[in-house]
Amino acid sequence: MLKRLSACIREYKTPALMTLLFIVGEAVIEAIIPFLTARLVNEIKGGIDMNEVLRLGAVLIVLAICSLACGGLAGFTCARASNGFAKNVRHDLFHKVQEFSFENIDKFSSSSLVTRMTTDVNNVEMAFMMLIRIAVRSPLMLIFSIIMAYVMGGMLATSFVVIIPVLVFGLAMIAKKAMPAFRAVFKKYDRLNESVEENVRAMRVVKGFSREEYEKKKFGKASDDIRDDFTRAERIVALNSPLMQLCIYANMVFVLMVGSRLVITLRGTLIDVGQISAMLTYGMQILMSLMMLSMIYVMLTMSAESAKRIYEVLSEEPALHDPASNPVEQVKNGSIDFEQVSFKYSAKAEKYALSGVDLHIRSGMTVGILGGTGTGKTTLVQLIPRLYDATEGTVRVGGVDVRDYNLKTLRDAVAMVLQKNELFSGTIAENLRWGASDASEEELEAACRLAQVDDFVRSLPDGYQTKIEQGGTNVSGGQKQRLCIARALLKKPKILILDDSTSAVDTRTDALIREGFFNYIPETTKLIIAQRVASVKDADMILVMDGGRIVATGTHDELMVYSPIYRETYEQQTKGGEDHAES
Repeated sequence: MLKRLSACIREYKTPALMTLLFIVGEAVIEAIIPFLTARLVNEIKGGIDMNEVLRLGAVLIVLAICSLACGGLAGFTCARASNGFAKNVRHDLFHKVQEFSFENIDKFSSSSLVTRMTTDVNNVEMAFMMLIRIAVRSPLMLIFSIIMAYVMGGMLATSFVVIIPVLVFGLAMIAKKAMPAFRAVFKKYDRLNESVEENVRAMRVVKGFSREEYEKKKFGKASDDIRDDFTRAERIVALNSPLMQLCIYANMVFVLMVGSRLVITLRGTLIDVGQISAMLTYGMQILMSLMMLSMIYVMLTMSAESAKRIYEVLSEEPALHDPASNPVEQVKNGSIDFEQVSFKYSAKAEKYALSGVDLHIRSGMTVGILGGTGTGKTTLVQLIPRLYDATEGTVRVGGVDVRDYNLKTLRDAVAMVLQKNELFSGTIAENLRWGASDASEEELEAACRLAQVDDFVRSLPDGYQTKIEQGGTNVSGGQKQRLCIARALLKKPKILILDDSTSAVDTRTDALIREGFFNYIPETTKLIIAQRVASVKDADMILVMDGGRIVATGTHDELMVYSPIYRETYEQQTKGGEDHAES
C-alpha cells in the first residue's frame, strides 16, 4: 500500500526532499539558540563588555532569522509537495475508475467512490504533509533537545527520564482509545454522501411525494452519527492538553526548585542561571515534540484507514481486459450471435439473469425485444458491447468473439441509448459531439432532425449553444431522450441499441424516429427494447423474453399466431388504445 501511494509523489519528489532539508536546518538552529542564550546570560552575569553582548546578540538574531527562513521555505515546499501528491492521488483514482467495468463499479457504491476521492484523499494529504514536515521535525527536536539538556544541565536533565515515559504512556493510551471511533467514521461518511446524492438526484420525486421531512430526518440521522463518533473521539483526544500541561509544569517546577538550590548552594560552580534558563527551554521543546508526535500518531492512524480505502480502488483489477495479444482492431459488420449464453451478475448469485440464449442476427436487421420487467432484456444487450462478460457461452459481433476485440474498437462500433441516458454539463452541441467529436454543424442538425429534436433546439434562444445543466435538468425527459438518440446517430455505429429510449415520446414521434433510422443508417443493426408493441411491430425480427430466456422469435404476424405472451400484450395495448379513443 505504501509503495503504491508513494508512487503518487512523482514530479513532487524535489519539493518533498527540500522540505526535509529545511526542517533539519530549522531543528538544528532551534537546538543551538537556547545554548547561546544561556551563554549570553552567564556572560552578562560575569560582567562582559557591551561589544561582546552585541556580538552574541547579533549571532542570535541571525540564527533566529535563519530558523524563520528555514521554517517558511519548508512550509512553501511542503504545501507544494502535499498538494501535488493529493492531485496525483485523485488523478490515479479517477483514471482507475474509468477503467472499471460495471462489475467493478457495482462493488463500490458511487457515494463511497466520491468519499474516497475527497475526504479520504484530504486525510492522506494531511498525513503526507505531517510526515515530511512535523514527523521529521519533532523527533529531531526531541533528540537534539535531550542531548543539549544533558550538555547544559548534566544530571538535572534526568527529570526527563521520568517525565517522558509517563507522557508517552499517557498519549499512547489516549490514541488507543480514540482510534476505534475515528475508524468507524469513514463508512458513515459513505452513508451521508449516499443520502445527499440520492436526495439531489431524485429531488423531483422527493417533492412530488412531499417527503422532504423524511429526507431531512434521514440526513440528520447520518449526520448525527458522524458527529457522535467524532465527539467521542475528540473528547478522548482532548485529554492530550491537560496531560501535556501537567508534564510541562511538573518539569518546570522540578528544574526551578532543584536548579535554584544548586545555584545558591554551589554558587554557580556546577550550574548557573543561564543553564537553568536553557533547561526550561529544552524541557518545553522536548515536551512539545512529544505532543506533536502524539498528534501525528492520531492523524496517521486516521489516515491509515483512508489510505486502505484508496488502495482498495487503486489495486482493484478491472474485470474486463483487452486480449493479451493481437486484439482485433476492426469490427467487420453488425452481425450478432449468442451461442448458449448464460449470465449472472455475481459468482455468488444463485439465479442466472440469462439462461441458454441462442440468437443469430444478420447485419443491418432491425430487431425488437419485448418482455416484462426483470426478464433480462437490458442484460442481453449489455453483453454485446462487453459491458459484462458472459458467464457461459460466447457472444460474437461481426463473427468475432467480443473477448477478442480491443475494447475501445468494439465499443466505438456500438451505440447505446438508455431509458435514463445522461446529458452532461455544457452546450447542446458539446453533448452531441460525444457521438462524433469532429462533427460539423450541418451533421449535428441532420442528426437532430432524424431524432425529431431539431425544432426544439432551434426554438431555444441560443440554439445549439444552449447550456445544459448538470444531468440535463433543464430539458424534459422526452427532449433528453431525443438528444441522446441524435448523439448516438452521429456515431454512425455498426450496432445501435435503444433500451426503451423512446418511452417519453409520443407514438407519432416514435414512428418518425424509427423511419429516420431506416433512411440514415440502413446498414446498421438496430436493437429496440420497448414496452409498446407499436415500436417494434415493423421489425425484421421480434424477441419475446421471459425469465431470462428467449421464449419466442419471429415477425409480428408470426408471433401473433405462435406466442401467447406477445398476442396478449398486443391485444391489451390495442384494447387500451381503443378504449382511450372511445372515451
